[in-house]
Amino acid sequence: MDVSVIIPALNEEASIAHAARSAWEAGASEVIVVDGGSIDKTGEIARDEACDVVESKPGRAIQQNVGANRASGDVLLFLHADNRLGSSAIEQVCNVLTKSKVQCGGFKQQIAARGIAYRSLEQGNAWRVRWRGLPYGDQAIFLRREFFKSLGGFPEVKLMEDLLLMKRARRLSWPILLDGPVHVDARRWQRQGVIRQTLRNWTILAAYQLGCSPDRLAAYYRRHDAG
Repeated sequence: MDVSVIIPALNEEASIAHAARSAWEAGASEVIVVDGGSIDKTGEIARDEACDVVESKPGRAIQQNVGANRASGDVLLFLHADNRLGSSAIEQVCNVLTKSKVQCGGFKQQIAARGIAYRSLEQGNAWRVRWRGLPYGDQAIFLRREFFKSLGGFPEVKLMEDLLLMKRARRLSWPILLDGPVHVDARRWQRQGVIRQTLRNWTILAAYQLGCSPDRLAAYYRRHDAG
């Protein structure tokens, strides 16, 4: 089973090599980096890591759809540029997809920071997948390629494209949580503070439930490279 790893990136020169190497070392059949207009060395570094680098309009949903259209694998695995796959992650995917009823899933996380707050985040995010069927993008979502196509790809919104896709997916096939782990950079929580960032995320989700559009809510979710 061939697994295509798709990494959307924008100004990720500090982390893209680690993400790409982790995908190759885990056994990816191809690694596609979709650059949304970086002004740093993201694309150059990705090419040095033997990645197929594709230029795209910015926007994680747009970039991931571009990568999916480029991919040739039986399975699509979407990896954030500041995350890394565990060494057995792709083997785990191939094993679980021998079961024909399984179509998609994500991984347990290992956040790169010490402290009970981060362990609580890991456990809470794992719980969300098990009981609500909603892995998020920083859990390295994977789907069979044909299933992904049948869902229409990621909704091309500015925020929460992962949530919207998995809401569609779980109606047809409950996502599986694999042990992974996917190693997650703690930069957003460390910059904003765990409690503050978590409350901001919950507020955005609540606003969405009340009818606010993802595109409007994107203004309240700060980019990693913002000044």
